Amino acid sequence: MAAPDISQTRLFEWLTGDDDSRMCKDIPEEACAEQPRNFFLHLLAALGNKLADELSSARLVLPWLMGVIGAPVWMVGLLVPIRESGSLLPQLFVAGFIRLQPQRKWAWVMGGVLQAASALLLALLALFGSGGLGGALVLAVLVALSLARGLSSIATKDVLGKTISKQRRGTLMGWSGSVAGAVTLAAGAVLMLFDERPGELALAVLLIIAALGWALNALCAARIVESPGAVEGGENAWDSIKLGLRLMRDDHTFRHFNVARALLLASALALPYIALLGQQQSGTELGGLGILIVVSGLAGMLASPLWGKRADASSRRVMRDAGLGTTLCCLLVAAAAWLPGGWSETVWPYALGYGLLIMVHAGVRLGRKTYLVDMASQDQRALYVALSNTLTGALMLLVGGGIGALAQWLGTTALLAILAATALCAAASAQRLPEVEQ
Repeated sequence: MAAPDISQTRLFEWLTGDDDSRMCKDIPEEACAEQPRNFFLHLLAALGNKLADELSSARLVLPWLMGVIGAPVWMVGLLVPIRESGSLLPQLFVAGFIRLQPQRKWAWVMGGVLQAASALLLALLALFGSGGLGGALVLAVLVALSLARGLSSIATKDVLGKTISKQRRGTLMGWSGSVAGAVTLAAGAVLMLFDERPGELALAVLLIIAALGWALNALCAARIVESPGAVEGGENAWDSIKLGLRLMRDDHTFRHFNVARALLLASALALPYIALLGQQQSGTELGGLGILIVVSGLAGMLASPLWGKRADASSRRVMRDAGLGTTLCCLLVAAAAWLPGGWSETVWPYALGYGLLIMVHAGVRLGRKTYLVDMASQDQRALYVALSNTLTGALMLLVGGGIGALAQWLGTTALLAILAATALCAAASAQRLPEVEQ
C-alpha cells in the first residue's frame, strides 16, 4: 500500500493536533504508515453510523413512526430497551467468533450491511404499516437492527484499537460526532419545514437516508487497512462467559469501571423522558420532531470535539464531569415544570434541556469508550468490550422496566430527580478510577 499523500498527512496532523503522524502507541508497527488513511476512513464510517443512528433514533424518530402508523402506546415503551439491550446483550457470545478472524473489519462490514437492510424495512413499514401488526413488525425489525448494531460495535472498537494510536482515538470519535451532528442538524431543519403535514413519506425518507449511512459505514470499514491479528484464544460462548466472570473477579479496575458505567446509564435513561415531556407539548407533528432533532444535532456538533480532546488526556475525568452534568440537566428539566404556564406548555424548555443532556451524554459515551479501549490490551480488548456491553445490556433491560414503573407511579419529574442522584453517584465512582491514558 502506498504511503498516504502529503496533504492527507498534514490534515491528519492538524485534526489530531500532533506534528508527527508516525507516532504510534499500542498499535502494530506496520499500522503506523497507514494511520492517516485509516483515520479518515474511520471518520467517514463513524459519520455514516452516527447519522443513521440519529435518523432512526428510538428516542425520537421511531416513537413518531409508531404514532403515524397507529401502533398501540405500550409498544412505544419497548423501543429504547430493545434498541439498547438488543445491541449489547449478545456481544459476549460473538466475541469468540470475532476473535477467530485475523481481520475483524469483515464482522464490522456484516453488521453495517444488516443495519442498512433493517432501516430499509423500517422505511417500508412507515409507508405501508398500520395498527398493532405494523407496530409489532417495527419491534421485530428493531430487534434485528439492534443485534447487527452489537456485532458492529464490538468489531469497530477492536479494529480501532489495532489501527489508531492511543491519545488519538478520543479525538477521532470527537470529530466524527461533530460532523455527524452538523448533518443531523440539517436534517432536523428540513423536518421543521414540514410542520403539521402528513409524516409517512418524510419518515420513510429519513429511514432511507439512515440506510445509506450504514451502507457508507460498511464501505469505509471494508477499505480500512488492517493487519492480521492473533487468532489464538478464541472462545465459544460458554468459555467466554467463564473467562469474563474471572476477569470481573480478578481485574479490580475493570470491575470498578463497570460499576461507574452502570451508574452513568442515568443519562441514557433520562433522555427519552425529557423528549416525552417535549412531545406532550408539541404532539406528533413533524415540526416538534424537527426541533428536537435540530437541538440534538447542534448539541452533538458542539460537544463531541471538546469531549474527545479531554478524553485523550483523561477519560476518567470525562466520565466524572459527565456524571455531574447529567445531575444538573435532570434537575433543570424537572424544575421546568414549575415555570409560568406560557413557558412550561411549549416544547422549548424541554428541547433546551434535551440538548444540554445530549451534550453531556456525548461525554458519557466518549469517556467510557475511550477508557475501555485504552484500559484493555490488544489480546483482551474484544472480550473486555463484549463483556462490559453484555453486562450493561442486561442491566438496561432490568432497570428500564423499573424506571418505567417509577415514572408511572411517581411522575416524570420525580423520576428525573432520582436519575440526578444516580448520576451524582456515577461521578463519585468515576473520580476513583485510575488513569489509563499514560
